[in-house]
Amino acid sequence: MASVASDLSLALADNAEAVCRRYLSNGRKEGRYWLVGDVHNTPGRSLYVRLSASPDGRGAAGKWTDAQSGDHGDLLDIIAAARNCRTMRETLDEARRFLSMPTPPPIEASPARRTKAPTGTPEAARHLRAASKPIAHSLVATYLATRHITDLSGCEALGYHPRCWYRASEDDDAAVLPAWPAMIAAVTDLDGTVTGVHRTWLALDGSDKAPVAYPRRAMGHLLGHGVRFGRSGRIMLAGEGIETMMSLRQVMPTTAAIAGLSAAHLAAILFPAGLQRLYVARDDDPAGAGALATLTERATATGIEIVPLEPQLDDFNSDLRAFGRDRLAANLRVQLRAEDSELFLQKG
Repeated sequence: MASVASDLSLALADNAEAVCRRYLSNGRKEGRYWLVGDVHNTPGRSLYVRLSASPDGRGAAGKWTDAQSGDHGDLLDIIAAARNCRTMRETLDEARRFLSMPTPPPIEASPARRTKAPTGTPEAARHLRAASKPIAHSLVATYLATRHITDLSGCEALGYHPRCWYRASEDDDAAVLPAWPAMIAAVTDLDGTVTGVHRTWLALDGSDKAPVAYPRRAMGHLLGHGVRFGRSGRIMLAGEGIETMMSLRQVMPTTAAIAGLSAAHLAAILFPAGLQRLYVARDDDPAGAGALATLTERATATGIEIVPLEPQLDDFNSDLRAFGRDRLAANLRVQLRAEDSELFLQKG
C-alpha cells in the first residue's frame, strides 16, 4: 500500500496545478504556488501548494504547508480532505479517478488488521482523541501551570498523549524526535461530535512547548467548530487560543467558552442555539481585529450581541502571567456588562 500511495503521489505531483484546480478551486495560482485558506478549500492564503520543484531541489512539487496551523503533506492528503475520504483505499481510488487510471480489483482485508485512518481526517482526529488520557496529574497539567493556568474545571475537551507522533518539517533539526508528549484538544461541532483535534507538543518534562519548529498543529474539519469549555448558554466567551480561553476561565470559571484556534476560524464559528451575548477575547493584532469585525457582522444579523474584550498586553494569557488573577479580573470587570460581571466574574 505504501508503494502504491507513493507512486500515486508522484503522479499527482506531475499534475499539481490540475489537482489544485479540481480540489482547491477557491484558491489561485501565484508564481510557483497555489494559495488557498486550508485543505478544506476555504478561501484565503494560509495554505500554499508547491506546483513545481524548487530550483535547488529542496522543495518537491505537490508538497503543501498551512502557515496557520503548521500542517503539511502531499496531494493525497488534499484529496482525502476534499472528498472526506474515510480510508486510504477511498483516497487512492479517488486519485486514480482523477488520473484516469484503472481501479485494481478489491483485495479482501484481513479481519485482524485495523485500517488506519488517512492523515488529517476527522476519523484520524477521533482515533487520536480516543487514545488520549485525562490531563489531571499529567505533563499537560504541568505545562499549563507554567502558564499560570491551574483551575482545570470544565476542561473535558483536553487530553494527554505521552507519545504523539510529530512529522518533522524542513525547518526542523535533522535530529528532532519523532514523538513528544502532547496536549490533545478535541474540536467539536454544535452537537458535540469530534471533527478534529489540536495538538500542542510539549517538552519531555512539561516545562514548555517541545523544541520543534511547529509545536502547535490542528487536523480534521475545523471550520465553524472549536475547542469547547463548559456547556453552551445564552452568554459565552470566544477567542482564538486554547490558553487564552483557559486564562479567562481562571477568573470566570462558570462561563462557557470556545476557542476557534486561529483568527480565520474564530471569525467562522457557528453560533449555538439560544446564544444572546458573545464576549470576544480578541488578540491585539490585525488578524484579531479582522476576526472581531467579521463576527460582529455575522452575529448582528442574527440578533446576537458582540462585546469585545481587550487584553492589556498581546493576549489574556500574557495578562494572567504578567499581572495575576486579581488584575486580570479588574480589567475584565470594566469591560463586561454589569449584570454579567456580578454573575460570572469570580470575586477576588
